[in-house]
Amino acid sequence: MYPESTTDSPARLSLRQSGSPGMIYSARYGSPKRQLQFYSQDAGVISVHGTPRGVSRTTEERLNRQNANSPNTGTRSKFRAVAMVARSLGQLSVQSVPTSSEQSIKTGMKYRNLGKSGLRVSCLGLGTWVTFGGQITDEMAEQLLTLAYENGINLFDTAEVYAAGKAEVVLGNIIKKKGWRRSTFVITTKIFWGGKAETERGLSRKHIIEETVRAMTHVINQGMAMYWGTSRWSPMEIMEAYSVARQFNQIPPICEQAEYHMFQREKVEVQLPELFHKIGVGAMTWSPLACGIISGKYDGRVPPYSRASLKGYQWLKDKILSEEGRRQQAKLKELQAIAERLGCTLPQLAIAWCLRNEGVSCVLLGASSTEQLMENIGAIQVLPKLSSSITHEVDSILGNKPYSKKDYRS
Repeated sequence: MYPESTTDSPARLSLRQSGSPGMIYSARYGSPKRQLQFYSQDAGVISVHGTPRGVSRTTEERLNRQNANSPNTGTRSKFRAVAMVARSLGQLSVQSVPTSSEQSIKTGMKYRNLGKSGLRVSCLGLGTWVTFGGQITDEMAEQLLTLAYENGINLFDTAEVYAAGKAEVVLGNIIKKKGWRRSTFVITTKIFWGGKAETERGLSRKHIIEETVRAMTHVINQGMAMYWGTSRWSPMEIMEAYSVARQFNQIPPICEQAEYHMFQREKVEVQLPELFHKIGVGAMTWSPLACGIISGKYDGRVPPYSRASLKGYQWLKDKILSEEGRRQQAKLKELQAIAERLGCTLPQLAIAWCLRNEGVSCVLLGASSTEQLMENIGAIQVLPKLSSSITHEVDSILGNKPYSKKDYRS
């Protein structure tokens, strides 16, 4: 079985460091930082190619003592990776119960290991793609982050590219303002590998992966991060990174961030379980509502102020209005009937359906209002209702259950 917690608070995080650049997962121990523009200037800036800036001498000396030991496919020569950021805003704490534990009991939040690491994360995380620094105001972003934290969510995801870096700044400023104990939450961010300079192109895949592993190992050894993982890498690329890490005594990735929802299943349900059992790489998934398609609001049209109506999202609008989009809407109407029988909304059913997969450590939510976020968090209450007969009925409607030669559940 995949490691999972049924308790109401995260277990203590091991201080063992493991991980290397590509998408960045930040660890529970440490302050919000920026990898190439990771969080706000006030929270400190980290550069992959240089030493940390914006950190006080006192903080730096303490850290030195502690560390003495949207979807574009892109080209295969470009990668993303994830690292866990871990510099301390205050004293390093190893307390296990978050300040939001009382609220998490109310929502029934569950916590799972991120892969086979010791890092415990809430089964639901809050993402910042499209929303922070873009679709919503900074005030609404603060409300969402606060509400998520108070309801047991301890993982916040962002990326260098989100809103041209503004999403990281907004997130960092809010976290600094709130003053939450740093040991009670995890920050993940992502950086993009690639460019037009001579040193950024024309390299073999092996060369790029090896440099990524070495760079992220350096980041972790310097105390800038606790763990690293990948985002939108193929299983072959992840295995290469793991092999390189073992060959050169470097730190391997612990997690892959992948798209997963009712209309996209192959990678998370077939490919990643094999990697989990072979090398311990877990799964963090995004877009449980397929960029809002599964919300039910796109019924043959694109409402104003929806994500598909935003500038730069013509690809989503085309997808919704395509023939395949119309077939998906027909299936959603059948799924809506199941949701009504279970006494939940369609989005709650879709998110609970993602959570039913024990191989998923964390499902990232995207929300533009407090009402939407609370509705999504309510999916945890639907999870116990997803019996084998219900999941079989959903599979029959979707008609896309991937075939796996092996069963890794035993």
